[in-house]
Amino acid sequence: MNKLVVITGASSGFGMSLAQQLSDAGYSLLLLARRLEKMEAMNLPNTMCRKVDVSDREAFENAVREAEDIYGKTDLIVNNAGVMLLGNMEDQNPSEWNNMLDVNLKGVMNGMQIVMKDMKERRSGTIINISSTAGIRPYGNHAAYCATKYGVVGMTEVVREELSPFNVRVLYVCPGAVKTELLDHTTRQDIKDGYVNWRDSNDVNTISSDDVAKTIKFAYEMPQGVSLREIVITDTRQDQ
Repeated sequence: MNKLVVITGASSGFGMSLAQQLSDAGYSLLLLARRLEKMEAMNLPNTMCRKVDVSDREAFENAVREAEDIYGKTDLIVNNAGVMLLGNMEDQNPSEWNNMLDVNLKGVMNGMQIVMKDMKERRSGTIINISSTAGIRPYGNHAAYCATKYGVVGMTEVVREELSPFNVRVLYVCPGAVKTELLDHTTRQDIKDGYVNWRDSNDVNTISSDDVAKTIKFAYEMPQGVSLREIVITDTRQDQ
């Protein structure tokens, strides 16, 4: 299957699960993350792994062009890289805001811009941006994180309208609470403990990264003329 898929944040969580599933289905892959060894350890065929910070546009684009020279033009990009630094607005360190803005928003913008011109010219391609249920509803201690994930939803909608006349699909996926490394990014232990207690007390522990990856793969493999514009996927017991 001669189609190149680019996945950011591919060293853990949704990105790693999706890389494995798409590789098993025969796609060529470009995997991007800050931890190169984690991606290389998967030892996937027809796969290029590069250590890239998605907020570094030049490095991001160089990696995409390098992969395209080998595997052909990008048919799908999954802008999955993200950080979750929970905290309240009153006392959260602004450096944490900037980190999330750089990765969660600017990284997604970089990914879209790098591929969209060529997709538009080819009148084919898919862009999938990973947001969160925190991108469609508020949660306590999530102010800055919500701001970035609401931003992903908003700009995805705008770019979808811009590219839909050219048969390019642009959609967002909003996963709920899933056990990944994402919570480890948060620096306040009391907030992490509260999050885990909420998740465990509500038994919100069934859904996995593999489930989210399977959903993304399903949306991508629908015919090009079919766009699942927005997907919200949570544990059945999650009521928020």
